[in-house]
Amino acid sequence: MKARVYVSFKPTVLDPQGQTIQHALNGLGHKLIAGVRQGKFFEIDLAPGTAKEQAVQEMEQIARDVLANPVMEDFQVEFID
Repeated sequence: MKARVYVSFKPTVLDPQGQTIQHALNGLGHKLIAGVRQGKFFEIDLAPGTAKEQAVQEMEQIARDVLANPVMEDFQVEFID
């Protein structure tokens, strides 16, 4: 089983890198782009035989304590068998 963790800035936090990407895309003629938010993606291999319930608890804790800054960032965890 694998866990995928997506980390991104909270909607209320300014994302200057996302804004820079948006301006670059608009400058290249991609006028449909109204906004860009950038983030981080982690794919984590879990030990064989890991119970789903245990994996959910552990990955939520890892995302909250290590991968994301809960003051500025939100995270989402998904699992792939």
